[in-house]
Amino acid sequence: MLDGSIYPWALLGIVVVAALVADVLLFHRESHEVTLREAAIETTGWIGLSLVFAAWIYHSRGQEPGLQFLTAYLVEKSLSADNILIFLLIFASLGVPAKSQHRVLFYGVAGALLMRALFILAGIELLQKFHLVLFLFGALLLVTAVRMLLRGSPGMRPERNRFVRFLCHVLPVADHYEGDDFWVNDDGKRKATALLLALLVIEVMDIVFAVDSVPAVLAITRDPFIAYSSNAFAVLGLRALYFTLAGALARLRYLHQGLAVILLFVAAKMLAGDRLHVSTGISLGVVGGILLLTVLASIAPGGRKK
Repeated sequence: MLDGSIYPWALLGIVVVAALVADVLLFHRESHEVTLREAAIETTGWIGLSLVFAAWIYHSRGQEPGLQFLTAYLVEKSLSADNILIFLLIFASLGVPAKSQHRVLFYGVAGALLMRALFILAGIELLQKFHLVLFLFGALLLVTAVRMLLRGSPGMRPERNRFVRFLCHVLPVADHYEGDDFWVNDDGKRKATALLLALLVIEVMDIVFAVDSVPAVLAITRDPFIAYSSNAFAVLGLRALYFTLAGALARLRYLHQGLAVILLFVAAKMLAGDRLHVSTGISLGVVGGILLLTVLASIAPGGRKK
């Protein structure tokens, strides 16, 4: 199932672990409210690291794998916008302080890296053994794209979410924070804080998002290393992207329409299978072009929400 050589996976593991350690020990040792400038610098760094890794894949494995990595990375990065909108709603609803949000997202990313690996490997295994799963994944992407076109921005009220209410029912939850702790002692009882609730909800929402994003990536490549590494780098940069775009996403009026068109293209590519071959270079150009048009249409005069 995995590549015959352990070297690429070992290198990926070293890069991911080193990046996470550097992030928490060097850049975010003390909890603080992340500024736009800081987030923009970190986002640029994560994208730069991803491009360096893409260049290594291009050099060591060839042009096609390199383009597949870039296309899958771009698709996953663009779909992350939906994650960011949901994160905003979760943090606002649960009253998570701005200085504690990065810590919650850090642990959320760590969990997402593990879950994405399981989803991708399971998805590839299913595609190899059951060809009909190809059409199931394609249909799932089509349904998601249509729903995205019809509903617009994702609607979620965390305070009314069944999972949140279930957690509040089974977990004793404190009505106050103590720094960045997930647990506090309240009147001699150990209770969870809203930080833990936010983390658990984010982990569950990532599983929901993976149901859409993993099939989208598998429509581009069935190589487990390319599929997972592209997802991993997109997820690693999600925290910095959140703090960079949190205030700007509301002004991207046509964001969900653009993401829906990307999913429609990817679904059509998956459903067409071998009957209609679309090169990876063309796929990369289409996805990048759709994103560019989405941004330009949103910032054009009259395109922003009043």
